[in-house]
Amino acid sequence: MNSLYPLLPVTALLMLPVTGADSQTSNERTTNMSNTEITAKTQADEAHSFAEYEAIATALLPYIDAAKTGDGELSRTAFYDHAHIVGSVGGEFSYPDADAFAENVSQIGASPDVKSRIAWIDISGPAAAAKVEFINWSGLRFTDFFVLYKTDGQWKISGKVYDSHSNN
Repeated sequence: MNSLYPLLPVTALLMLPVTGADSQTSNERTTNMSNTEITAKTQADEAHSFAEYEAIATALLPYIDAAKTGDGELSRTAFYDHAHIVGSVGGEFSYPDADAFAENVSQIGASPDVKSRIAWIDISGPAAAAKVEFINWSGLRFTDFFVLYKTDGQWKISGKVYDSHSNN
């Protein structure tokens, strides 16, 4: 009996009746969903949201491509003039501006085997944040957090903070 005692509270919870939205039948959920009208405005908002997501992904491409090619000038095109980068490699803290970072990318050179993925993008009007993961950029793994802003119809990186994982 003592060995079952710790399971009694869990067993009691499992026997409680289910209430609320989770207790709806499949047919009730389908009926409620069919009563939700998708308006032209909703469709336009969704299309705009998707287009903004794609525009931000496109704005990050020069930076992502520069990791593979080692082209610092290409990476520089993704940043505003005021942008700064903050992070460390090998425990050495650095905070270069976008020009100095572009020079670093060129000095490191090409990493043809680098793999990357955009983990997420979060948008609020003309402001956005994005997380990009890299593995094997000059033999290292990086996680980059970007802050972006849209002006004159164009998204650019305003700042970047990064982690160099095991080499930090």
